[in-house]
Amino acid sequence: MTKKILTAAFAAMMLSACTTDPYTGQSQVAKTTIGVGAGAAIGALGGLIVGKTTKADTRKSVLIGAGIGALTGGGIGLYQDRQEAKLRDELRNTGVSVTRNGDTIILNMPSNITFASGQSSVKTEFYRVLDSVALVLKEYNKTIVNVYGHTDSDGSDSFNQQLSEQRGTSVAQYLVNKGTDVRRYYVVGYGEERPIASNATQDGKAQNRRVEIQIAPLTNG
Repeated sequence: MTKKILTAAFAAMMLSACTTDPYTGQSQVAKTTIGVGAGAAIGALGGLIVGKTTKADTRKSVLIGAGIGALTGGGIGLYQDRQEAKLRDELRNTGVSVTRNGDTIILNMPSNITFASGQSSVKTEFYRVLDSVALVLKEYNKTIVNVYGHTDSDGSDSFNQQLSEQRGTSVAQYLVNKGTDVRRYYVVGYGEERPIASNATQDGKAQNRRVEIQIAPLTNG
């Protein structure tokens, strides 16, 4: 009986926390609710995993078990070379940088072109850019995708943590809504923990406010 009561209470809480996605019109868990779980892995938005976790990453085994073939040997680099070239072509002159670290492709999305100040809803003018990313991710589906949200040091630690999670979630959820496989994704909000420039200058703060998408090959290893 107690278990049933707790289950019902949890369901009621989640129902009360639902909002309407501003760019899909679909009902979803409110992003403020998602932010409550900072520091622990939490499931959200129909299977999208958001948070920091020490649990084993099972995405590769899940995707391979679902029949998506793993990349092997020299085919890994070639696959990522082609995907990188396609992303560079699609994202030219958009403000999104494309870099490479080994076999991982990194997309850096500055917040000034992606979000309004202090907000987590993707700007409507940025939809086209994310549409292009989604098209490439669907074509090159033998990858897993990490989405990392970052902020500058302005504001409280808790606010920055929540905002970074919300922004990462908004980007990942948009890509999922465009037909990419939710099982490929993992979202982490780092708040102000990982600056890439000094927060002592406005230019440095602007660089630190970003969302990064890291695209890694699907392998057996």
